[in-house]
Amino acid sequence: MINRRTVLGGALAAAGLPLLAPGIPAGGEAHAAEALPQAGPHRAQAPVPPAFTTAMPVPPVLRPLSSTGDVDLYKLTIRRSTAEILPGTATDVLTYDGHFPGPVIHARSGRRVLVRHHNGLDMPVTVHLHGASVPPPSDGNPMDVFAPGTSRTYVYTNRQPHASLWFHDHAHHMEAEHVYRGLTGTYLLTDELEQSLPLPKGQYDVPVTIRDARFDEQGQLAYTMSDRNRTTILANGRPTPYFQVAARKYRFRLLNASNLRLFALGLSDGTALTQIGSDGGLLERPVAVPVLVLSPGERADVVIDFSRHPVGTRLVLTNSGPGRPDQVGKVLRFDVVRKADDPSSVPKVLRTLPPATALPKAAVTRHIALSMDEDGRPDPRGFINGLLYDPDRIDTTVAFGSSEIWNVTNTNRRIAHNFHLHLVQFRVLERGGLPAGPTEAGLKDTVRVAPGETVKLHVTFDAFRGDYVYHCHMLDHSAMGMMATFRVR
Repeated sequence: MINRRTVLGGALAAAGLPLLAPGIPAGGEAHAAEALPQAGPHRAQAPVPPAFTTAMPVPPVLRPLSSTGDVDLYKLTIRRSTAEILPGTATDVLTYDGHFPGPVIHARSGRRVLVRHHNGLDMPVTVHLHGASVPPPSDGNPMDVFAPGTSRTYVYTNRQPHASLWFHDHAHHMEAEHVYRGLTGTYLLTDELEQSLPLPKGQYDVPVTIRDARFDEQGQLAYTMSDRNRTTILANGRPTPYFQVAARKYRFRLLNASNLRLFALGLSDGTALTQIGSDGGLLERPVAVPVLVLSPGERADVVIDFSRHPVGTRLVLTNSGPGRPDQVGKVLRFDVVRKADDPSSVPKVLRTLPPATALPKAAVTRHIALSMDEDGRPDPRGFINGLLYDPDRIDTTVAFGSSEIWNVTNTNRRIAHNFHLHLVQFRVLERGGLPAGPTEAGLKDTVRVAPGETVKLHVTFDAFRGDYVYHCHMLDHSAMGMMATFRVR
């Protein structure tokens, strides 16, 4: 455990996206302590290749070091490496086992996974499996770090249904920069229900991590908090790449791994994406989504059917979220290059979840207020219910086995937030007083909250006892103090 606090200043964190009202000035800038050498904010950006001139890689799937009984063991080293993000340039990155983008771990419900991480950096780290129900020692609490040169084994019991999860560094005050520099990976948990469905599988089931970045004139990742100029969009670690596909259905596991940027994704031909899953696994039914909105940390599984397009078609995944369209409006291009048989299909019913009216009765209703300074001061702070994060304080105590209603409100006038709750998957009941839409009707662990908006969540705490955190997953905001601790007892 560490208790030393690193004081972080910085501009209004939301200024990293154009989520502030036009004309609202940003303040100063700041960096995480013990971080890599920084690129100054006024350096020119290295030339980024034209859109769709680099190929999108598929992240590597890790093989367990051993598989015995009901346990799979992995060993990873957290270390510095280089990656060819921009063609011909070696960019310094932080990685799990040298992989940028991060690797994929496949897991199965009911089968334990042990991951032994060795810290090969010169700074403390912790690893959080985002969206997982795990005991406190394996949660990756922001203060439960392990030192350089040491190792930590995380035990994932996988006592939950299928879900597209991800893991990332969570060392408090350093998480924003560590994630920005590459400390993310994918963890795909499956079960018998998901495997029984005729959805696209194997090479046609593709994880895609999207995020933004800025490069200095040496082609290095430039990091400052609240950076307005992260306008290079990366898909699986490559700038606005292309991906060759067959004329058949694909499942794409989309993750927004940005620090601050909200994406609003669509297809250039105007057809809807077919969303089949969210943070906590499959939706009950597929949903046709013209524009799919993902805030940082959120995931969505979509199916795109390329069989409607002839070979030679080029289809762009676009972004209509905040930012100039000429800078951030294109994410990825799909190039249809061949025909292929397609035995897959998308069932009309994917899974069964209890309706909101049948959820366990809530014993307690809580009100969670997210806020941060938005008056232009050089050192803005983030708050939950008016308090800065204090790891020595328990903010909320819940009874094991109980269900609660959490009303989460963004009290800011201009700055967007989102909300991530460790340990549990929750149900979104209402957004702005109206029933949650179909894309949020499944299990969730991260939810966006617009300025002045309230989301109503139903949460059941029946997995593990102990201390966990909840926070804004716009990572600059949590680093500025927008985080709190809850205890299940």
